[in-house]
This record gives sequence, structure tokens and C-alpha cells, in this order.
Amino acid sequence: MLLLEDGTLREDGWHHVADDEAIPASGDITVSFTRWKEVGATLNGRSGKLGLRLDNTTAPADVAPDLSHFQLIVLNFPKFTDGRAYSQARLLRTRHGYKGELRAGGNVLRDQLLFMRRCGFNSFIVGERAVKEDWAKAFGEFDVFYQTAQDGRPWVMRQRLNAAP
Repeated sequence: MLLLEDGTLREDGWHHVADDEAIPASGDITVSFTRWKEVGATLNGRSGKLGLRLDNTTAPADVAPDLSHFQLIVLNFPKFTDGRAYSQARLLRTRHGYKGELRAGGNVLRDQLLFMRRCGFNSFIVGERAVKEDWAKAFGEFDVFYQTAQDGRPWVMRQRLNAAP
């Protein structure tokens, strides 16, 4: 699986464990929220990083008490017209203070990368098309924003206030 992270394309080093698959004793893995609720307590002693996969129907508040266990959270975009994962990302970052890697998966489109980053995503599961179309350039195509966001880039009112004599 190909990832876009910090403007660089790389292979995904995580093993995404299916709900009916045995959990390996070591290595970096992700599990579904359903699996976490079933066997979460047994995963804390294994070696390797732990990640969580969330469907876009799961409320971030349901995961909030356990956020410290996860170095990665993968949020799913089942289709490009379904934006619930944007809200999940924003809530995880702002309301629940999640500082780890937040990854967009599923139907990730080039035109939406910048907006995903502004909501708090810092890595993206992309296809081979991303190499040919140079998706990394999507993050620099706009430099003026009308609202605040999670990416820390200045919004236009802040820029105006800073420029005022």
C-alpha cells in the first residue's frame, strides 16, 4: 500500500489485521475498533506499535479514553461524498487532543488532500496514480485560507492583522 506522508511517497509498513486474523506477537499493527473492544487489554504487552482503524460511523468520544494506546489512527472515507471522517479528524485533534499519526484511507482524492490536512490528517493512503500525478504538490496549491484549521497555517484575518500598521 502506498502512503503520502510529509510530501513523500512511501510504502506502508503497518500490518492491518483483519477481525478474523490472528494477531502477530510483534510488529506494527492496526486493529478495528470492534477488535479493540474485544481484545484491547491483551494488546498492550506485545512488541511493536499499535494502531486503530475507525469506520466513519464511530464517534471520536467512544475512542477518547483509549487514545494514549495508539500511535496511528486510520479514518475511512468509504466514498468521496461522505465527509464524516473530516469531522472525526477535527474532533480527535481538538476536543480529544490526539497527537499521533492520523491517516486518511479509503476513497482519498487528490483534490481533497489539502482539506484533509487542514482537518488534522498527516498521512494518506493513495494509489499508484499519485506517483504519476504528483499528488504531493496538492499541499502547496493554495496559500490563503479564510478559516482557522489544525494545520497551523495562518488564515487571512491573522495575516491582515499582522500586516496592519
